[in-house]
Amino acid sequence: MSRFLALGICRLSVALICLTLPAIADPLVGIPSVVDGDTIEIHGQRIRFNGMDAPESAQVCASASGKKYRCGQQAALVLADFLEVHRPTSCIGVDRDRYRRMVAVCTAAGVDIGEWMVRQGYALDRPKYSAGFYVGAEQEARTAKRGLWAGSFDKPWNWRRQH
Repeated sequence: MSRFLALGICRLSVALICLTLPAIADPLVGIPSVVDGDTIEIHGQRIRFNGMDAPESAQVCASASGKKYRCGQQAALVLADFLEVHRPTSCIGVDRDRYRRMVAVCTAAGVDIGEWMVRQGYALDRPKYSAGFYVGAEQEARTAKRGLWAGSFDKPWNWRRQH
């Protein structure tokens, strides 16, 4: 085989490998609208936070005193308040979910929003998707009885299965 042919095959191989690698996407940056406790929208793009799960909008939980409240709505309000103060939001997509939403790690003012929601007790680490990334934040919230941990609740994925 000639040297030029070998060089051409090598270049073609490198080009094919580069074409099969996932493109590194630029972050999506903007002022978000809150959809619920684990989903926002930026520039018309729905974004689900990676590795965590918040109660559904219609989900009802019990406070420490046993009083029922809409914990999903509360999670969304807490998220909205946080994002109002910490603008803008930047999201880096890692996947797409079954609803075709971008699944992303998002930050606001340098703070991982998913981790912040878990640490405040308004979302849970979702081991199926997080590889335990937010376990420490969840343990901290549970120990301090923050947010959902102050009372009783169904894990969001269990609640969805029942409803």
